[in-house]
Amino acid sequence: MTAPSPDAAAEDRSRSRSLVASPDGVVASESVLASQVGARILEAGGNAIDAAIATNAMLGLVAPMNDGIGGDLFAIVHEADSGRLHGLNASGWAPAGLSAAFLLHQNLEQMPQQGIHSVTVPGAVAGWHSLARRFGSRPLAELLAPAIAYAEHGFPVEEVVQGYWHASEALLRQDAAASATYLPQGRTPLVGELFQNPALAWTYRQIAVLGRDAFYRGEVARKILSTSAAHGGTLTAADLAEFETEWVEPLSTTYRGWTVCELPPNGQGIAALEMLNIIERFPLREWGHNSVRTLHALIEAKKLSYADLACHVGDMRFASIPVEGLLSREYAADRAAQIDPARAAAIAAPGTPPGTDHGTTYLAVADRAGNLVSLIQSNFAAVGFGSGIAVADAGFVLQNRAGLFNLEPGHPNQLAGRKRSLHTIIPGFMHKPGRRIAFGVMGGWNQAQAHVQFVSNVVDFGMNIQAALDAPRFSKDTFPGRDVSLEARIPRSIRQQLAAMGHEIVLRGDFSSVRMGSGQAVEHDLAGGMLFGASDPRKDGAAITALRGWA
Repeated sequence: MTAPSPDAAAEDRSRSRSLVASPDGVVASESVLASQVGARILEAGGNAIDAAIATNAMLGLVAPMNDGIGGDLFAIVHEADSGRLHGLNASGWAPAGLSAAFLLHQNLEQMPQQGIHSVTVPGAVAGWHSLARRFGSRPLAELLAPAIAYAEHGFPVEEVVQGYWHASEALLRQDAAASATYLPQGRTPLVGELFQNPALAWTYRQIAVLGRDAFYRGEVARKILSTSAAHGGTLTAADLAEFETEWVEPLSTTYRGWTVCELPPNGQGIAALEMLNIIERFPLREWGHNSVRTLHALIEAKKLSYADLACHVGDMRFASIPVEGLLSREYAADRAAQIDPARAAAIAAPGTPPGTDHGTTYLAVADRAGNLVSLIQSNFAAVGFGSGIAVADAGFVLQNRAGLFNLEPGHPNQLAGRKRSLHTIIPGFMHKPGRRIAFGVMGGWNQAQAHVQFVSNVVDFGMNIQAALDAPRFSKDTFPGRDVSLEARIPRSIRQQLAAMGHEIVLRGDFSSVRMGSGQAVEHDLAGGMLFGASDPRKDGAAITALRGWA
């Protein structure tokens, strides 16, 4: 019997991998091990929130340069029972004693990007607590148990993670505790080599038993404070003990029949929404995916929305942010009109909206009940490992989010004690009748523009979530200038035409994780009752399905 020949779509593929599907749950993350841990939680009867916490804890172990309990966390939770979206801001504040005057006294005229004065209070553990208390169904000890076991017995280092780890080796050598934790053989672990972190296992056990108090008031807190004091930092017991997360209402805009949701400032999600409002005024579908006109419009819209981000966005508890003005259709029309269809702009000035007064990880989870979690968590840093300072005998590094403050008097993002900096990490969510998608793309200032490209791929060009993540991307991580990074899969003819328009092309590899970031997505198709997962080939990860009746 002759086997049937595959159709063209199956035989000649432009995607790296297929969607995964299951009615029982799916977890997508940048680590196969972490995704497997989350899927097992679902199989054991846990919900999407439980699986997200377990997956995040595992990621803090297996990808320590990107994320961990020394960093911050944001999440969007779609609650199946009510149909509501809930936003969680678990970004930490600056120590009360960290001020512009203090830095000037230390002969620092700009925000340090590493070291103890770049450290803010880590928000991730408080974020786990808030998520678990409101939506979780399993005890924290059960959720942290897999990560504790792997921390004690070791896990094989994956390929992309090893590359980031090796790139950070010089930084790690500058701190004794970081070197002892992450260079146990006096070098970076090799691909496939087992890495153990018994100190992190100890810390996770403290949290498993005592919850957030272990981290912000107990033995872990004491280790954090001792590390800060040893480096001359300003962090106090009160800075840790008094920190609280904040439940927030997500912001949204509509884009060609879809509702796209982001969290409000202090994150950069508002720039993604403004950028969508601008590009909605252009016929991208007619122009074609990654055509010259489509890419030009996207790049120029990025410049405009990010100029507004840099000028107007900070901590809403300290500054008046013109949120409604930045998201108004009238303002989007004014900004779109500033795009020269034939020429790249060198500088995009911020506008005056109405009402004006790179180490990161992302994961997405969907469970059989229809709960979805979009969660992003990070240590920050351009190279990785946050501030470069590890908490001695605790197995994790402290983030460097204070590096995103500025010292400009009166600016919404000016450094102040107990203030949260402008933040790069953003979870995304989009929906229309019958379809819900939790998505995100890590990578510093790449994130808002990558969100827009993902949304456009789905909405304008009909891609499924795996194809939308796979598609070649651009990224401009600078604010002024005509420079823009393009992946080499974008045809040379397109790149040449963009260069003729003034764009200064920086050519990257076919799948550039450093500049383009890496994303994950899960989707709930309500009509078919199916859950889908997708994982970006730019990282080591995978979307893993839960199996019915496994437990």
